[in-house]
Amino acid sequence: MDSIIASVITGGLALVGVIFTNIMSNQKIEHKLEVNQAITDTKLDNLSKEVKEHNSNVQQVPVLIEKVNNLEMRIDRVEHNGQ
Repeated sequence: MDSIIASVITGGLALVGVIFTNIMSNQKIEHKLEVNQAITDTKLDNLSKEVKEHNSNVQQVPVLIEKVNNLEMRIDRVEHNGQ
């Protein structure tokens, strides 16, 4: 009878140890995931800002091309009228 009680106590303590270890391991993993998610969110925000800046510059290029074309035509007119 004593050996059964000792076995039950030993098994119970082993079970408690396994449960405690799993809980602590899960907490560490969750913390790492939270940190990685925060880093990913920050990087994504930075990339979004860079994309917005890029798109703004891309939208300005056709306007600049049109202005350059207009200036080239004005220069051509001035050169032809001056000769």
